[in-house]
Amino acid sequence: MNASLQDVRARNLRTVALLAALFLIPLLAAFGMYYGAGWRPAQRTNHGELILPVRELPRASAYGAKTFTHLWSLVYVGAGACDDSCARALYVMRQTHLGLNNTMQRVQRVWIATGEAPARESLVRDYPGLVVVQVAGREGEELVRQFPADERAHAIFIVDPLGNLMMRFDSRANPQGLREDLTKLLKLSHVG
Repeated sequence: MNASLQDVRARNLRTVALLAALFLIPLLAAFGMYYGAGWRPAQRTNHGELILPVRELPRASAYGAKTFTHLWSLVYVGAGACDDSCARALYVMRQTHLGLNNTMQRVQRVWIATGEAPARESLVRDYPGLVVVQVAGREGEELVRQFPADERAHAIFIVDPLGNLMMRFDSRANPQGLREDLTKLLKLSHVG
C-alpha cells in the first residue's frame, strides 16, 4: 500500500509539473523574445503619426500662455484665408470633438491662423467653441516652427494638456481614426 501511495504522489507531481510547464514555457519564451532578442510586434494601434520626440510648445503672451495647457488640443495651423484644406480640417476637428460625447469637455479645438482670419461671426456660427490664435511676430513664428511643415495644410495635430505636441493626423484620412486615437489617449491619460 505504501508503494502505491508513493506512485500516486509521484504521478500527481509529474502532472502538476507538466501543467506548470504548459503555462510557464510560453511566458518565458515571450519574455526572452521581447527583452532578449529585441523582437517587437510590427503592428501599431494608432492611426496618426507620433511626433518623436515630443515637442514642447513655447508659452508666450502673444497667444495666451495657457492656450495649450489643462486640456487636450486638436490643432490646425494654416493661413487665415482658410482654403478648402483648412475648411476640411476644421470640419473634421468639429465632428471628432462632437463624437467624443461625455469626454468632449477635456478637448479644445485650436486654429493657429498665420494670416488675417476670416470674420469671427462666421467662425462662431460654423465652428462654435473654436479657439482662434492669431500669430504674428517672433513669438508666433517660434510657435508655428514647432509644427512639422511637411503636409501641414492637411494636418491636424494633437497637443497634450502639458503643452507637448505629440501626434499628427492627416485630415484627408478616415476621421474615425482620429477619434479612436483621441479616445484612447483620453482613456489612458489622467491629466486634462
